[in-house]
Amino acid sequence: MKLLIVSDSHGSTEILQELATLYSDSVDAMIHCGDSELTADNPIIADFLTVRGNCDIDARFPDILVKEITGVNIFVTHGHLFNVKMSLMNLNYKAKENEAQLVFFGHSHTLGAEMMEGTLFLNPGSILLPRGRREKTYALVEVENSKVIVRFLDENHKELVDLSATFSL
Repeated sequence: MKLLIVSDSHGSTEILQELATLYSDSVDAMIHCGDSELTADNPIIADFLTVRGNCDIDARFPDILVKEITGVNIFVTHGHLFNVKMSLMNLNYKAKENEAQLVFFGHSHTLGAEMMEGTLFLNPGSILLPRGRREKTYALVEVENSKVIVRFLDENHKELVDLSATFSL
């Protein structure tokens, strides 16, 4: 299984269109972790599984999305409702309630990936307004058997090799 994860595009449609063009035929799902600032009927976001962020006014986006893709249970949220800028504890509790193996979130604009109690927590950073680094980023996640390969890429689609990681589920 291969997934594209993006977040915090804040109205930028050009990069979302570019990602959809590049990846829609080569991934099992494209996931937007909120703050797209688009409406749910905008064709640019139509191919993405999208949650509502704190800057999104369209209530048609769900706050939480739980989805099974090729046998892997995925939990997606923006993060503001779980106070992710302070701690992942609340998000971890909710992930456990939903038996999630992969958790994707945004909100902080800071990229990162870590395993916690057998669950991968991943923030792809922001594709428009990054914090902590200069690069605008998104992530590709591949699950093969019990391995999860995480690759972060910049807006020019170049891999940030120093941030790539492999985890065991």
